[in-house]
Amino acid sequence: MRHHGDAHHPGHPEPHHHWRDQRRVLVTGGAGFLGSHLCDRLLRDGHDVLCVDNFYTGTKRNIAHLLGHPRFEVLRHDVTFPLYVEVDDIYNLACPASPIHYQHDPVQTTKTSVHGAINMLGLAKRVGARILQASTSEVYGDPHEHPQTERYWGNVNPIGVRSCYDEGKRCAETLFMDYRRQHGLDVKVARIFNTYGPRMHPNDGRVVSNFIMQALAGDPITLYGDGRQTRAFCYVDDLIDALVRLMNTPPDFSGPVNVGNPVEMSMLDIARQIVACTRSTSELVFHPLPQDDPTQRCPDITLAREVLGWEPRTALEVGLARTVEYFRQQFFLAPMPVPA
Repeated sequence: MRHHGDAHHPGHPEPHHHWRDQRRVLVTGGAGFLGSHLCDRLLRDGHDVLCVDNFYTGTKRNIAHLLGHPRFEVLRHDVTFPLYVEVDDIYNLACPASPIHYQHDPVQTTKTSVHGAINMLGLAKRVGARILQASTSEVYGDPHEHPQTERYWGNVNPIGVRSCYDEGKRCAETLFMDYRRQHGLDVKVARIFNTYGPRMHPNDGRVVSNFIMQALAGDPITLYGDGRQTRAFCYVDDLIDALVRLMNTPPDFSGPVNVGNPVEMSMLDIARQIVACTRSTSELVFHPLPQDDPTQRCPDITLAREVLGWEPRTALEVGLARTVEYFRQQFFLAPMPVPA
């Protein structure tokens, strides 16, 4: 006779995985922009997810829709302290990732990258887990090589206002590779380029969120320099797919792998597209360029194409429309009344 408790929860249809395929996955920074989307994806894939976040830049709003899910847990914890849990996979995404946030407490930013890496690598070593580091295109600094391949060592200022993040992430990569060489750990390193989508932080000073917030409010859209500096934007769902594919590569492949969109756009073009998408009346205004702001940043994703079979698929118009709709819902519609 079938036990009553075996029935699948109707609200969360389960993929038909053999229990061995179901992994226990730790996502640090799981309440952040990328982390929350990764939690969504892993649950959809049938895994158990432990979301760890200290809520410094992550927010409960990003994971509120997951709180009732039977395979989802959330733990308030700071990765600069050790963590003792049993898991099969670790995605280490914990770190403030925008200049406004990481420059607010630069010492803590470096600690999060470096102590966080040490603690998570220590955990992976104890429990025999695979571990993926969310690194960044910032390891290339203000690049002299364009587009950047993984073989490029970068051009980073070690004592500037962005160094806490750039050098923290570079040091984390060092630790990951040394844990691999010294302890035989199965490590993966993803160098993430500009990503956008729903759940971006509205006030993080990033281009897409800035422009959308300004456009929806009808405020002037601020461009720096002549607006000709380029960025390449990858939609969040595509980015998450790359991380999952990287985690599932054989143990002999560690990366680093660039993940991002290789198609560049000028700030001016992005601003115009967002104005069109929001049907805004905002005008464009120009300001001087900030310190150490790279004029060009674009990934060479040959390796991701070859090893992961991955490239971005979401058209900018589609991704922007979804992102604009999220910002409109969250910040520009009357909030729901709180029940008495």
